[in-house]
Amino acid sequence: MYSFLFYLILEFLGLMFLILSFSVIVIYLILMILSAFEMRDYIRKNRFADYGDIITSPIAPGVSILAPAFNEGQNIVQNAQSLLSLHYGKFEVIIINDGSKDDSLDKLIQAFELEKTNYAYNAEIETKPIKAIYRSRNMSYRRLTVIDKENGGKADALNAGINIADLEILACIDVDCILSSESISRMVRPFMEETNKKVIAVGGVIGIANNCDVVNGTVTTYRVPETQLGKFQVIEYFRAFLMGRMAWSRINGLMLISGAFGFFRKDLVRAVGGYFPKTVGEDMELIVRMRRYMDEQKIPHKVGFVPDPLCWTEVPEDEQILSRQRNRWMRGTIETLQLHQAMQLNPKYGILGMISFPFWSIFEKSAPILEASGVIYTLILLAIGDFSAVYFIALLAMMYLLSLLVSSFSVLYEQIAFNHYKDKKDLQKLIWMIITEPILVHPKIVFWGVMGHIDFIKGKGGWGIMIRSGFKNAEEKKKLNPQVTSS
Repeated sequence: MYSFLFYLILEFLGLMFLILSFSVIVIYLILMILSAFEMRDYIRKNRFADYGDIITSPIAPGVSILAPAFNEGQNIVQNAQSLLSLHYGKFEVIIINDGSKDDSLDKLIQAFELEKTNYAYNAEIETKPIKAIYRSRNMSYRRLTVIDKENGGKADALNAGINIADLEILACIDVDCILSSESISRMVRPFMEETNKKVIAVGGVIGIANNCDVVNGTVTTYRVPETQLGKFQVIEYFRAFLMGRMAWSRINGLMLISGAFGFFRKDLVRAVGGYFPKTVGEDMELIVRMRRYMDEQKIPHKVGFVPDPLCWTEVPEDEQILSRQRNRWMRGTIETLQLHQAMQLNPKYGILGMISFPFWSIFEKSAPILEASGVIYTLILLAIGDFSAVYFIALLAMMYLLSLLVSSFSVLYEQIAFNHYKDKKDLQKLIWMIITEPILVHPKIVFWGVMGHIDFIKGKGGWGIMIRSGFKNAEEKKKLNPQVTSS
């Protein structure tokens, strides 16, 4: 009897894994097609766009740039100068010093001639206590405001910035990101042109600046990172942004825009209570909460996406630091999906509830658990002698070829639309990474995802320590290595 039940369970699990495998293949093929159509339409639509008209337009919305900073003393002045030099008519820069223990605030005060003000701070969204608000005596820096507050984390710091923001659109960024000079004008355009639905937020592509040349806060020469993990993340970001989010944008099913570079309507962010500080996935949670609010109010809305690479960041190339990041991403995903579980398969929430939410629950949140279970299932079959080598190899080959196909098309999209990596050696490195990633890197990603689940169950919180090496400009690279020259 027990033997019969055991084999019955094995047969059921085998059927489940087979269905999931074919579901993955079908879904990712659909995503590839949707993203191809969306990319085609975007290129056609923007081929002759003049973003100078937006910069000078009297109806263009004002933008409040919010940049939380914690122990960023090494680069805080250069980063602030870069933000202040963006090309746009109406914007302000709000840097939130979130209880830094280094000299971040002192450097800002000295570089920008800051002094304390008697700003009438209205804590519409509750945050950790504000120590002081600084403005500059120099009119050249009239756009800059610096908030000094007690440490409360990124979400809490952003909420403090939201409380004092004066303009219609909030641009929430990481202070150490590098922004294109046209980034604001390109990101506000979707807010201005949509007529049938209210655009509540717009996300952008995050580029990887590791090993690139940076001159005066601008990426001038693109190179793929030297490390295996760096090259993997280039491919991964192409898949996530140029394929995944383009496809979800096509059907208005976006549940996430990058916390490092996202634009939001200030009135709506305030209406839903700002960021939720008790989650490590505050960027995803805010988007889901905003969309849930709009659906419950029965207001047609949309989350836009701009595929132009307008923001660059440094990604972790150390395995320990990357594992912390992926652990946090998984915990943030689980928290968001649990907080808004009422949306799951609920027709009231349209595409988001019926398609996006189930996809994230199965293929994003549960994927590491399912893959790890598949490995255990295979080992059990081997142990009891019920293992079919032909079936196993055929299924493994299909999934491997799907990985090659999806990654290859992601790189192809980048080359057709933007062609940043012009050196053939860089493309060869990316192709080799595509071939080896499923074997060398993907098992680690699965393990880190499983650990994210375990840490969530244990109640582990926090971001973990994220150490960045910092960007080096072209001149610094030449000093470190005289053989390196810009192409």
